[in-house]
Amino acid sequence: MNDQRQITIIIAVILVGIVLLTKLFLIQVTDDSFLKRAERNAIQRVVDHPYRGLVYDRKGKILVYNNPIFDLMIIPREFHLGDTTRFCEIFQIDKEYLKETYTAARKYSTVKPSPLIKQISTTDFARIQDYLIDYPGLFVMTRSVRSYPQASAANALGYIGEISSSQLDRDSARYYTQGDYVGLSGIEGFYENELRGVKGVKYKMVNVRGVDKGAFKSGEFDTASVAGNNLTSTIDLDLQLYGELLMAGKRGSVVAIEPKTGEVLAMISAPTYDPNTLTGGKFGTNYMVLNRDESKPLFNRPIMAMYPPGSIFKIVQSLVGLQMGVLTPNTVYSCNRSLVACHNHPNPVNLFGAIRNSCNPYYHQAYRAMINREVSKNTFKDTEIGLNEWRDYVLKFGLGGTLGIDLRNEKGGSIPSSKLYDKIYGEGRWKYSTIYSLSIGQGEMLVTPLQMANLAAIFANKGFYYPPHLIKAVNGDPTKIPLEFQVKHEVGVDAHHFDLVQNAMAEAIFGTAARAAIKDIAIAGKTGTAQNPQGEDHSVFIAFAPKEDPKIAIAVYVENAGWGGRAAASTASLMIEKYIRGEITRPALEEYVKVGKFM
Repeated sequence: MNDQRQITIIIAVILVGIVLLTKLFLIQVTDDSFLKRAERNAIQRVVDHPYRGLVYDRKGKILVYNNPIFDLMIIPREFHLGDTTRFCEIFQIDKEYLKETYTAARKYSTVKPSPLIKQISTTDFARIQDYLIDYPGLFVMTRSVRSYPQASAANALGYIGEISSSQLDRDSARYYTQGDYVGLSGIEGFYENELRGVKGVKYKMVNVRGVDKGAFKSGEFDTASVAGNNLTSTIDLDLQLYGELLMAGKRGSVVAIEPKTGEVLAMISAPTYDPNTLTGGKFGTNYMVLNRDESKPLFNRPIMAMYPPGSIFKIVQSLVGLQMGVLTPNTVYSCNRSLVACHNHPNPVNLFGAIRNSCNPYYHQAYRAMINREVSKNTFKDTEIGLNEWRDYVLKFGLGGTLGIDLRNEKGGSIPSSKLYDKIYGEGRWKYSTIYSLSIGQGEMLVTPLQMANLAAIFANKGFYYPPHLIKAVNGDPTKIPLEFQVKHEVGVDAHHFDLVQNAMAEAIFGTAARAAIKDIAIAGKTGTAQNPQGEDHSVFIAFAPKEDPKIAIAVYVENAGWGGRAAASTASLMIEKYIRGEITRPALEEYVKVGKFM
């Protein structure tokens, strides 16, 4: 009897165990609702995105700051939706968008958050926040977008946008995740690592309805985000705004540099755009509009546009000729217009007169003396040898390659070599008569406006330059800028040769560039007219001032505006006066430039 009772008890225990195990199996494996509730009642991991560093101008005026926005995040496995129509009305999205976004989120991960609605404004967030409690699986992540109080320097500052899949693949440090924002151009792109800051993490307790119940273990495991570094730009905002005003309605570039440091004081690309249009939820739409604009406002002309330098290159020719010993201050050539066209001026001229009067035939003959030095009796070989030697001198002026400014996509222009002409004409089948247009900065030679402004800085410094750059301090510390911007580059021309060039450039202001003259400010400059096969020539001018203690070097390109002594020289002169004096004393000239009727 006792045995039967023991057996009965054992069977009962086994049956109860089976029932319990079955129920546990159903709860844990077949039905995951309890698991979901347990998880939702436990911990939610939220990334705390840091504020990007701010950007100031050289005088401490704010150029870029942050505005808060919100991303509505979804965890697909936890998301429950009853009335789809009501949901779409509340959050102002259509059903097709909801379906596509939810599907993409599930494909990415069912348990990791994905953005459902990005960049919700503060106003819209206030409207929807009371409804979030009705939808488990949704929560809000606070971010920030960039704002530009002066709507200036768009191409220099750049913009941020959502990181692409290819950028994620290249992120070896695994800092970024899908939906993060990253600097895509300008300073924002180049200094991404300095600006982005360090992410933090917060662990929150939430109940089954997703209601925040406070920090997990009083925030014991939270890590605070660290804001990005603030950057002090080299840009002078007042000068930048003035340059943009002068270039409004035109196409071209203005680049101004502080010669002693390489700091870029102003970088104007015209036409430009309001950088605020590439922020917030309409980034994609506005970007496409700008990208399709035939005037190319997204094209950063100062570092990407390439033109023949024109007559400005005669200054480089003069210095190279002096250093090579081919030219002296007393070298005289006649203004022989059978060689190349020229304008009326005294004839013949020495080197000083050639610079002052921009004599084309002088440089035709001087360049031939540099190229054909009778190193070889074969004129074709002699020209090849001479061109390559001459080119080595020119490259030291920062031409024919990038200067390394702290912006992406800088172009390097072109200083042609013998290999180029071998490719075009065949080896041993070209000579000086083939390449003589290089003597006056035409032909196959191309430069960027940035390179021309750097040339003006070289002439001001009597033979050296620091690479142009847009940031002068990181968190107020000037030693934290990249080391390459603190390296002095010598161009290999003796300093005393620059005395003649500077004096001739100062005299040229009263010859070919009379509009550039400013009372009581000594300017040294050179006009140029860059040939344009597609239309009217481009107006070009470079200068530095004051001549005896240069504080600004500048290059101006105004496309399709003709002679350099008009549009470009006038614009440069006003920019110089604005920077040195802080005010304009020639309103008539200012109006002439703003109206823009140069031809």
